Amino acid sequence: MANKKKAPQYRGIDLFCGIGGFRLAMENSNVDCVFSSDIDKFAQETYNANFHEIPVGDITKVEAKDIPAFDILTAGFPCQPFSYAGEKKGFEDTTRGTLFFDICRILEYHKPPMVFLENVKGLVSHKEGETLKIILDNLRKLGYYPHWAILSSLDFGLPQKRERWYCVAFRENFPFEFPKPLGGHPTLRDIVDLDDHSPQLAIPKFELDRIDYHFAHCHETERVQHSNAKYAPNTKKGKYGVYSFQKPDGSLRFHVGDPAKTQIQEAFYSCLDTYASTIIANRTPKLWDIRRKLSVLESKRLQGFPDDFVMPVSDAQAYKQLGNSVSVPIIKLIMQDMIDTYEENIKK
Repeated sequence: MANKKKAPQYRGIDLFCGIGGFRLAMENSNVDCVFSSDIDKFAQETYNANFHEIPVGDITKVEAKDIPAFDILTAGFPCQPFSYAGEKKGFEDTTRGTLFFDICRILEYHKPPMVFLENVKGLVSHKEGETLKIILDNLRKLGYYPHWAILSSLDFGLPQKRERWYCVAFRENFPFEFPKPLGGHPTLRDIVDLDDHSPQLAIPKFELDRIDYHFAHCHETERVQHSNAKYAPNTKKGKYGVYSFQKPDGSLRFHVGDPAKTQIQEAFYSCLDTYASTIIANRTPKLWDIRRKLSVLESKRLQGFPDDFVMPVSDAQAYKQLGNSVSVPIIKLIMQDMIDTYEENIKK
């Protein structure tokens, strides 16, 4: 007799859901997702292809009372400027006009016991820490006890140095520890298909030429200077020149250098035996040794999505969606730790 699937114990909502990284974590922890929202029509298409649900569009137009009751709010929310204007000093004064305001008003109405947020690492230093302070202060004013950390996907099984801000909050002052690094050193060789020679993945000739120039001259000097004749003299590249150097891990960096040794990174090329730079919406990692960028399949693996995750959109949209997504393995670990912490403490 087949085992029956355990009935979901918790209900969650997936705000700014993108293509569903948080949703995969919910499914992994047997959480029933009862509401999802994202304004991007292409992300909605991918979400629907995998979860058979079209997310609601503009969350600013959704009344909190119209969202089903839930236990866990998840949100990889966009970081927008906040203001200290206003006399009440409540979240309506400091966050109105931002998408974090919508998280706050939904939390104020539903008061779920668990909250799980994700954002860029730069949130911590944005406006000299003022933005993070507003976020944490407003969570506290709404009755939550937040815990946050900066964690890298590289420490959790993915060959990508993607550092992100993660926040878990409870309505009671429960102790919480974020998951510890798994150890090991994942590399791009673990996810790359060496038999994929698709022409559309090839690095452009201009870039290949300067990669070859670097390796033809790196025995002469560690930091190779490239011709800047094609750049206007009043531009940074024309004025200070373009240089390349190879890091001990094998990655190849190109940068703009000036007499003060200020280095503005212009390009980053990984190789099979190291990790990728952060995949973002307008940048797909490239490898100098196999002379191509990652495929959509490999980019899914770079973010921890399963190979059978459906991307029904163009490759350009797929890369953008994966660049905007959360790294699935670390989200799964944090969510399960959050639920375990909640259960352990409510039983005391």
